[in-house]
Amino acid sequence: MPGAWQPPLPDMPAPPPARAWARLPVPPGYEPQWRRLVEAALEQGLGPDALAETGLEPLVAARDWKPATVALYSKVARYGGVGVPRATTPEPDPVTLDLRELTRVRSEAPEHLRSVAWCALALGWPATVGQFQGLRRDQVQATGRRLVVATEDGEWSVPGALTAWHAWEEVRSRFPGLAASPWVLPALRRGPGPNSHVGGQLSTQALQVTFAKHAVRTATAMRATAPPSRRADVEELAADYLTLSYDSYRRLALAGGAPPVGPRGAVRALRTVGRRARLAG
Repeated sequence: MPGAWQPPLPDMPAPPPARAWARLPVPPGYEPQWRRLVEAALEQGLGPDALAETGLEPLVAARDWKPATVALYSKVARYGGVGVPRATTPEPDPVTLDLRELTRVRSEAPEHLRSVAWCALALGWPATVGQFQGLRRDQVQATGRRLVVATEDGEWSVPGALTAWHAWEEVRSRFPGLAASPWVLPALRRGPGPNSHVGGQLSTQALQVTFAKHAVRTATAMRATAPPSRRADVEELAADYLTLSYDSYRRLALAGGAPPVGPRGAVRALRTVGRRARLAG
């Protein structure tokens, strides 16, 4: 006897977004980025399936992510099994940029000197944000002429960063929490987390924000102190600083001839060098 006709099964309703995200495995090595991606999606009420349909556009609009951030989180989403469209990391624009103003000591404020020391060190040791987050003070030694950075990946000699480094070390020695901290770029104040404390390890997101604030403050200071004869040039440079991210700073340092610290960004820097040569004719 033939079986009775049965209607097709209805579409299974999607689980709540929070439960759907919890079912996905976290991509190894990208735990902080995955957590922030999930938080941004949940703010918009989007589960993994919905995010795959819409792409990252709702998150970009809500959080005002820059192109480099969009490229990073699109990669992280795909690593976690969410099929969002691929976004390429933008090339540095402009191709060249004078970065020395970001290494100039302008005050004795700890936040300023921490950023200046970071920028000065990154000009000769263009590491990623994650590498700077885990960089310890005992891995940086000051000689009479330069700094020496020694990690598990090798040893690098960094000229031109002594003034900024000594200024930062001298100021942090005045505060017990900073003086006892093992980190090169420690927290200057307590954050919202229960384990946050002065001298603690900053997150990569906090470091990105720290750099952006330093770039904007440097642009403001340049505009306020520019002599009339250089006002046009300073205005142009300050405008570039207003949108500068650390990732772009690092790629510009690599394109300017700094030795690669690791494979990430090295190929892109070589392409930038070739692009600069083509533009020069």
